[in-house]
Amino acid sequence: MLANRSIPSSTVMPELPYSDVAEAVDWLCNTFGFTLRLGIGNHRAQLNVGDGAVVVTDRGAAGDGARPSGHAVLVRIDDVNQHHQRAGQHGAKIVRPPADQPFGERQYTVQDLGGHHWTFSQSIADIAPETWGGTPGQLDPRPR
Repeated sequence: MLANRSIPSSTVMPELPYSDVAEAVDWLCNTFGFTLRLGIGNHRAQLNVGDGAVVVTDRGAAGDGARPSGHAVLVRIDDVNQHHQRAGQHGAKIVRPPADQPFGERQYTVQDLGGHHWTFSQSIADIAPETWGGTPGQLDPRPR
């Protein structure tokens, strides 16, 4: 894949529409600890999230203004409890409090100012997917 400084190197980048891109960038950075990677006019921004990225777009930039706002995003983090506390302090609506999951993750879910649901996940154990009903494919896509 060709490298391009104008786009994050992440394979998956959710694009989330908001009514006010600048407000969303400030809120996401302050509340979740993301950092701004690149702003594009007042209609688009790229945010760093660990080794991944999220793209924030103007809800009306799609042309018809009818882009859905009910997206969900999963973000891996190091400390769910600390992150949950920070998000709550900055006004995130807690949808599901932190809980250990049978697949080796501790997760919580919040709703942000745009109505998007975010699930933050901390690995707490290495669990074989088959033990909880998972069907593994190519679990590690990196070349060996």
